[in-house]
Amino acid sequence: MSKVTIQLDALSGALPGRLVDELKTQNPWWTGRSMQSLPPFRRWPFELLLTRLTREQPLARINVLRGPRQIGKSTLQLQIVERLLADGVEPHRILRVQFDDLPSIRGMAGADPILQIVEWYENRLQGGDLNRAAKLGVHSYLFFDEVQNLADWHVQLKALVDRTDVRVLVTGSSALRIERGRDSLAGRIQTLEVGPFRLSEIASVNKLGPLPPFEAGNGFRAWSTSAFWTALTAHGVQHRELLDVTFGAFSERGGYPLAQNRSIEWSEVAHQLNETVIKRVIQHDLRVGERGRKRDPQLLEEMFRMAARYCGQSPTLSELARQARDTLEANVGVQRVRTYIEFLDSSLLVRTVKPLELRLKKRQGAPKFCLSDHAVRAAWLDEVIPIAPKALDEDPTRSDLAGRIAESCVGYFFASLDIPVSHLPARRGEPEVDFVITAGDHRIPVEVKYQKRIDPVRDVAGLQTFISKPANRAPIGVLVIRDDTKLDLPPNIVAVPLKTLLLAR
Repeated sequence: MSKVTIQLDALSGALPGRLVDELKTQNPWWTGRSMQSLPPFRRWPFELLLTRLTREQPLARINVLRGPRQIGKSTLQLQIVERLLADGVEPHRILRVQFDDLPSIRGMAGADPILQIVEWYENRLQGGDLNRAAKLGVHSYLFFDEVQNLADWHVQLKALVDRTDVRVLVTGSSALRIERGRDSLAGRIQTLEVGPFRLSEIASVNKLGPLPPFEAGNGFRAWSTSAFWTALTAHGVQHRELLDVTFGAFSERGGYPLAQNRSIEWSEVAHQLNETVIKRVIQHDLRVGERGRKRDPQLLEEMFRMAARYCGQSPTLSELARQARDTLEANVGVQRVRTYIEFLDSSLLVRTVKPLELRLKKRQGAPKFCLSDHAVRAAWLDEVIPIAPKALDEDPTRSDLAGRIAESCVGYFFASLDIPVSHLPARRGEPEVDFVITAGDHRIPVEVKYQKRIDPVRDVAGLQTFISKPANRAPIGVLVIRDDTKLDLPPNIVAVPLKTLLLAR
């Protein structure tokens, strides 16, 4: 029996016995057992997170990876554990706790379960001193999965890293609860958002060929220049053949890892997305805790249905409230609708793009619904709408709806990159602008015209009006189009196909 095994068996009642058994199961490397089989494909944050965790002087000792359910966050954690072990990190230097699969945590005496578990781990596997080895350059790594549902999780993590030299990776599917922890963890935390597969990942996981993103990510300042968009467009042209095939796969099934498993029929995929993603969020995630239990699951479900129906649009809150009243036969007001939309946004299943405050001043407009992936819309509404140009040419009657889905894709893409994004409703005779992103000191208007023919005057009117206002500091406007079409546009307007935009990162 190994030394680690002996220590695990000598528990002295430090934690409930059932909880210790669950921790052993979640950390099989402690006792020399094999990990579960993991997919060989690694998502784009893998190397970035590994570097952040293992560098000698980390920028922050807590890394938070957030994203909607079922996009591979837990798998990423396990793949990083697997790499650390392969690179020679001692098994007892790694602790992983999957909190949404830990029912016995409710049997712990007192509060602060994170600190209690780490104290047990420190005493039983680290000889009572996590800092001793760290001073010699031998670090311990703590992985906490879906930790945000614990009360005061951020307070516990702050106390942990303030007294202990450890490296922490936290994953979560609630933006709201993670954001609540930012203030108390200031200077100790780096946050990274991961959504469904990007196009380069779809090409890789389907073994279509190497489809490199245009840039790995070094801020957004260059996005305010025509040179950036010209180079991005050239990158898309360079990889046009593979990009078309990959975008076709994305059009057909979306970006959820489950959906891109071609061995599973779409009907099974849709059922799984409904059960393990959408219903899990509505019926469980958004109703965790004392406050959450008071939320109406029927209204949450109705608001998601309307978010799916109105994806890429910004219906008024009063209209949404009216529809909710008619459907549920209940008294639903505008403020309640606004609150429930914010709940859905916090799940990262839906991102709501808010109106541009600078132009609207104190007037509060309606948010624009952008879904994490058009596959969840197809699954929930049982309505598959292609967005690939070739598929739309075969069924042009769906072009209008495909245009709204394309707009939703653009909005979610910007939001997931953590670039500031808003939308500008029509106001006082000025045309609307679909999105406005902020790159450095500049605002860049973005208009989505997902149609076969583009009018080079009418379809850029909103962009030109926005650029003409000096207060907007907009050097260029971006027109997102459907096809690789050469257009005769003004010099301050650049056109980029949707498929190429999605290859930017």
